[in-house]
Amino acid sequence: MTDPGDVRASDAEREAVVEQLRVASVEGRLSLVELTDRTEAAYTATTHAELAMLTQDLPAGGTRAPVPAAPAEGRKRRWFVGVMGDSKRRGTWRIDQELGAVAVMGDVVLDLREAEVRTDRVEILAVSVMGDVKIIVPDGVNVDLDGMAIMGDKKVKVDQAPPGMNVPVVRVQAYAIMGDVKVVGDSHAQPLQRRITAWREHWRRLHGEDWRELSRQLRADTRELNRQIRDAHRDLGRGY
Repeated sequence: MTDPGDVRASDAEREAVVEQLRVASVEGRLSLVELTDRTEAAYTATTHAELAMLTQDLPAGGTRAPVPAAPAEGRKRRWFVGVMGDSKRRGTWRIDQELGAVAVMGDVVLDLREAEVRTDRVEILAVSVMGDVKIIVPDGVNVDLDGMAIMGDKKVKVDQAPPGMNVPVVRVQAYAIMGDVKVVGDSHAQPLQRRITAWREHWRRLHGEDWRELSRQLRADTRELNRQIRDAHRDLGRGY
């Protein structure tokens, strides 16, 4: 007789676990990096047992957490400012409102990886004038970078999740004047020391290999597919 835990997981069951993880994050139970790690694992899970590992330390699912209300008109952002100096925020901290980062002949570093994100997405206004704004996120999130750069640069160096996955979103509105605004992932920043958790150890034992390596390979394959799609669209635009 088949062990119930060995039953193959369906797409709907994976999505249900991803939603439970998102709710847990909004309630402050998971940091951004924990949410991203477990979301990646949920989408690569093949059995009920693997999915159960990801939520064994969380309350039972089924209740959707209320989406935080939009900030009242005139509510201030939380600002991080570096004027001819540095402003850095790392480690454990709470994000429950929009963020602002301003670097004027200085540097601002916002490390979101260990932050408790109490909103559906992270919204950041980044302004750099002859300075640098660096935003560090876990690989696997989706980054939406918009804005403009004048004699400066704005760029994303993040191994983003494959299309169609319900992963955390970081939106950055960037304005760079003779400066840089950069959003970088784990693979392009100082590595974050992750706690060894029971679900991760069980996962490695089940798979006999590092699941994060599998996730990185999946993201690499997705980047190559996206590049091919962009090339095909460009060729169509040229009339080929």
